[in-house]
Amino acid sequence: MSAAHSFTFVLNSEQQKTLHQTLSTGNFRPITIPHALFAAEGDKVRISLFKTGKCLVQGKRAEEFVQFTLEPLVLKSVRFGYEEILDPARFEPHIGIDESGKGDFFGPLVIAAVYVDGPIARCFSELGVRDSKTIASATRIRTLAKAIHQHVGDRWAVVAIGPQRYNELYADIRNVNRLLAWGHARALENVLERVPQCPRALSDQFGHRALIEKALLKKGRSIVLEQRTKAESDLAVAAASILARERFLDALRSLGERFGTSLPRGVSLPVRQTAVRLLKEKGPAILWEIAKCHFKTADEVLAEAGFSRSDLPKPGPKSPSPAPQHPK
Repeated sequence: MSAAHSFTFVLNSEQQKTLHQTLSTGNFRPITIPHALFAAEGDKVRISLFKTGKCLVQGKRAEEFVQFTLEPLVLKSVRFGYEEILDPARFEPHIGIDESGKGDFFGPLVIAAVYVDGPIARCFSELGVRDSKTIASATRIRTLAKAIHQHVGDRWAVVAIGPQRYNELYADIRNVNRLLAWGHARALENVLERVPQCPRALSDQFGHRALIEKALLKKGRSIVLEQRTKAESDLAVAAASILARERFLDALRSLGERFGTSLPRGVSLPVRQTAVRLLKEKGPAILWEIAKCHFKTADEVLAEAGFSRSDLPKPGPKSPSPAPQHPK
């Protein structure tokens, strides 16, 4: 087998610092590359590190650099270029499922599912697809989401549960894990309509696997369903996390525009300050439309604005569950 001449991967801040020290003290010459934080050339190899954390190693001796310099000194693991040998399941056909918005007071709960096979997984690896929680830039999320759509075609699905519907469902079942299981099952079923022969699905560990299995319809009950901690290291799950984050960010922005304000993420002080201001301006019913009202944060902001939980709207009659959103 001939040696590969190009490798792409993503470094965290500590690895970036180690790489810079390695290139500064070794037999490498600094060079200028557009948009690169730094770059260097060695004997038949060029290394470029970009602002996104993406590192590109190119040249006839690129594989040698990865094997004998990058892995032992920077990555501190034998990993890059050997993924299909060390972890072949990442490159076998399967569906990854992940969510966004679960820990955010404002906005919806969004669950996404994405199908990958060998060629798609290799493309995702080259693109630097990774867990959306490690990507701070909304622009980068949207760029990666666009690339994911291009590679998977219609083999993806998103289920978005807006705040009002979320609050109604939670008032009925009072269990976030059951809500998540329903969303995971619907997203999975929708992708299976496009790839019915897919043998396996993977999601992060958030509750007993039986919760999802019970929520699956007929089409999904024959699939092997796996859950594990840190499942976002899998390329399909990472891609799903990016699509879910993109839809969450779009929904949060749209919700903010509807009420004339910017809605921050998480449960931070700016979140509470925004909620209190909206409560004072528009009354307690506003919380039902923009936030997840079972959060402890709801009690805190209600009290600060001069209200109590009894002032929140009462759930109405059950309405149909939200339909999965998917490609046309």
